[in-house]
Amino acid sequence: MKVSFNLFSIVLLWIGYSACAAEQEKPNIVFVLCDDLGYGDVQCLNPERGKILTPSVDKLASEGMILTDAHSGSSVCSPTRYGLLTGRYSWRTRLQSGVTQGYNPNLIAPDRPSVASFLKKQGYHTAIIGKWHLDFQYQNPDTDELLKKPKKKGTLPPVGTRIPDGPTTRGFDFYHGFHHAGDMKGVIENDTVIAHDDTINMLPRLARETVEYIDERAKHPEKPFFLYVPYGSPHTPIVPTKEWQGKSGINAYADFVMQTDDAFGQILDALERNDLSDNTLVIFSSDNGCSKAANFKQLEKAGHYASARMRGSKADIWDGGHRVPFLVRWPGHVEAGSTSDQLICLTDFMATLAELTGQPLPAGSAEDSISFLPALSGKPIVSTRKGVIHHSISGHFAYRMGKWKLCLAHGSGGWTAPKEAVAKKGGAPKAQLYDMEKDPAETTNLYESHPEVVERLLKQLEADVQGGRSTRGPVSKNDVTTIKLWKSAGK
Repeated sequence: MKVSFNLFSIVLLWIGYSACAAEQEKPNIVFVLCDDLGYGDVQCLNPERGKILTPSVDKLASEGMILTDAHSGSSVCSPTRYGLLTGRYSWRTRLQSGVTQGYNPNLIAPDRPSVASFLKKQGYHTAIIGKWHLDFQYQNPDTDELLKKPKKKGTLPPVGTRIPDGPTTRGFDFYHGFHHAGDMKGVIENDTVIAHDDTINMLPRLARETVEYIDERAKHPEKPFFLYVPYGSPHTPIVPTKEWQGKSGINAYADFVMQTDDAFGQILDALERNDLSDNTLVIFSSDNGCSKAANFKQLEKAGHYASARMRGSKADIWDGGHRVPFLVRWPGHVEAGSTSDQLICLTDFMATLAELTGQPLPAGSAEDSISFLPALSGKPIVSTRKGVIHHSISGHFAYRMGKWKLCLAHGSGGWTAPKEAVAKKGGAPKAQLYDMEKDPAETTNLYESHPEVVERLLKQLEADVQGGRSTRGPVSKNDVTTIKLWKSAGK
């Protein structure tokens, strides 16, 4: 009897050990998403035309991989964030153009799986520290009445206001941050507005909170964590703190980029100090291209080009609007100092995590997501998706398939000249076609000389939009019945 008990005990111990070992094999995951950081704002990505020092991001690149053809789901904030967290393009929802403003129901439907809810079911502790910008509502804690959006700009929800449909209802265990730049002074923790603070304090606050979170999670090695850090910088308001003002020798935007890089460096230091670096996948990226608020003339006078050699910037359908920095470090899995030129989109994060963790994607999720995990080890991505769909602030579409890019717009589709009305009036073709291998700066429009390519790309774009998904999988539907492909011209 005693022998049987001992054998039974050994079996139980082995089961417990195996479960613990399996948990430990799951990597921690840190995804840092900057706000309006241009591809050329990272020094190692733009050595000839970049003048802003970014030592922390450069260090990540030297220890990991640069993916040079990565794109955000949109050339503006909210749509990209939706795609990153759901693996689905945001124009399949009510958000057909522009960004969210808060005081509306959460853009992520309550029953839609997110990256956070997916990882949480696999035993991860999940946290977001930073900018949400996907809508949520504010509720009077005494009456449960939902607050209406204030008519006066800059009016903040009172301290103590509750948030009934925020990030903690979409898979996150912990939230500390704010909704968007317009109400950055309203500091939120979990489901409550906890303080009003000056905007200049937000980046230091996020830096401090991320370090504290990592220090705390280090005390629980049995449970992996997913930390999503969507900074509000270097987006407006451009407010570098006193110690960073003038550091770049260029302008306040460049100073703010340097301070953002330093905040990221604090994350890397915290991982190293807690012996977490080796088992943590770190990704650094941006939600779209650099904004004109950075003062391009001033930057370029100093020799700095925020979009590197690409055309356009934030809001545009050209690559300067949506090709973003994308750097990955995962010791033992990603070769240090490596690069990949394979085409990916931020919507691909969710499918990548599914392959990484060996778990199937939840039903009704990630319709526009494919795994880029093979690329991290130098292998070709295997995809059922034909191409990547781009989207501008005004809702103009573009389709990238292989070396070809078709833009359904006369001009930039955004803020860069020529804007749509001017380009259309000037007699520009109703669409643009570029060979991105020969012409990455999108200078020579081949729309009229390659009708067969236009037809092929347009047909695939229409299928991807109307079919409810761009990957192979169960039947899916868009949230809206009509999605207008041609925003400023008919077929």
